[in-house]
Amino acid sequence: MEEYYIAWWNLENLFDVENSTERPDWLQKNLKKELSGWNQGILNKKIEQLSSIIKQMNKPKGPDLLGVCEVENKPVMQQLMDSLQPLGRNYGIAHHDTLDERGIDVGYIYDQDKFEAGDQFSHIILKRTATRDLFQVNFKTKSGTDLIIVGNHWPSRTSGEWETEPYRILAGETLSYWHKRILEEKGDDVAILIMGDFNDEPPSRSITQYALSTSCKMKVKKSTKAPRLFNLMWTEMGKGVGTLYYDNFPLLFDQFLVSKGMVKVGSPIQIKSDSVKIERFPEMISGTYEVPKRFGRPSSKLDTKGFSDHFPISLVLEEI
Repeated sequence: MEEYYIAWWNLENLFDVENSTERPDWLQKNLKKELSGWNQGILNKKIEQLSSIIKQMNKPKGPDLLGVCEVENKPVMQQLMDSLQPLGRNYGIAHHDTLDERGIDVGYIYDQDKFEAGDQFSHIILKRTATRDLFQVNFKTKSGTDLIIVGNHWPSRTSGEWETEPYRILAGETLSYWHKRILEEKGDDVAILIMGDFNDEPPSRSITQYALSTSCKMKVKKSTKAPRLFNLMWTEMGKGVGTLYYDNFPLLFDQFLVSKGMVKVGSPIQIKSDSVKIERFPEMISGTYEVPKRFGRPSSKLDTKGFSDHFPISLVLEEI
């Protein structure tokens, strides 16, 4: 049996330096004020802080596959990957540039000795302008088993929860369509792991009614015309903790969802029992309410001892 430690983390504004030549003119204009003072020294410190947590994951061998969002471009992902060299891993990168107005993307760092990355697909959720994306990579394990990963960063609630809900509903409907198409192409038993910052919680309409996620394994196993996803985060939600905190209230925005190919008896890739968790290393926790310790930016609440406004989440997969 082979085990794979998989993690997801919203890195909170992991931008390239303020005058990066990798940044297109339209994005430079959008970010000019926000990135004032975001120089190489600050970027290096941010990466050092993030890396110090990633290297502690998996006792402490580092993740076999890490999905991330709020990273600006591939060169910044490369810097983050390079900072993990002490782990001795053969890491590679899968990344897709979006047209989001702040230029924040979804990507993966994965161990190439454990996974091979195949076809990649990205879809941008549109409002009046492009916003965050869904990013699918068709991985194979070294034994040749398909593992389809779909990373998500759904539209934010910045303009209000209900005012922005239709955009997350659109994202959920798109994800559900992708789910069905993957099954049509790869077969009903293919392993699909969906991860992301959904900006909604497990009971939200976008997750349950449109992405068709549920806490009932039987519904997932028996669904046919409208295939359902099993949401692995309900147990964590019952603990009264979150991955993000607003006004000191916990919000479980970061989630893992899986297809029926990962919950059926005898499936080649399954979730290890009781392995799903929110990663809360002591140095990441701040204040009375034990919220994530943010790194911020020179233009807004910089704390070079911080990390991100989200906690990471993780699980372990077993390949039989």
